[in-house]
Amino acid sequence: MKLVDMTVSDFSDEVDSNSPAPGGGSVAALSSNIGIGLARMMAHLSFGKKKYEALDEKVRTEFVEKFNKLGDIRQELIELIDKDTESFNEVMKAMKMPKNTDDEIKARKIAIQDATLFSIDVPFKTAKLSFKALQLLEYLTEYGNQNAITDIGVGTLMLYSGLEGAILNVKVNLMSLENKELYKVYSKECEELLLDGSEIKDNLMKSIHNKLNN
Repeated sequence: MKLVDMTVSDFSDEVDSNSPAPGGGSVAALSSNIGIGLARMMAHLSFGKKKYEALDEKVRTEFVEKFNKLGDIRQELIELIDKDTESFNEVMKAMKMPKNTDDEIKARKIAIQDATLFSIDVPFKTAKLSFKALQLLEYLTEYGNQNAITDIGVGTLMLYSGLEGAILNVKVNLMSLENKELYKVYSKECEELLLDGSEIKDNLMKSIHNKLNN
């Protein structure tokens, strides 16, 4: 059964088990997916309301565009929940390949590196999608239904947790990557995503807390 087809209780129990997968990568993708869901919930609760309908047409058009983009990202993240566990399983499969002859050793080494790249690329995509989603939240926070401001706040935190959690998984898998040039590329992009994502998250949370303190 796919992870995304499990009940919340079953998925939670599967994580809380002696199985190494699903692990942090799958949970990071789920975290970001739910974070987007909370942000879009704020938008859902805005449509049709007097304050929203009174906004300039251009503002409402851009609001809907960002809402739809978030929906697309959310769907991509759903797929990555199972994809991350699949990538882990591929690494384990490659590790178990025979290594009795030179040819087998060579084939196993190639398979491990291919699987390692897969296990890097999946959480890296989760991180990039999470960052892309974070960039869209400011507009919803500004013009959305303020009665749901805490929901988009929790969504912001979950999205950033998904981003940083995914990057942790990229980093741990980078330790097994032999291609040093790719190592440098991934490492540099991860640090940029962390820095820029943290700044967006902090600014959003500051804005939300300010709104709640007024």
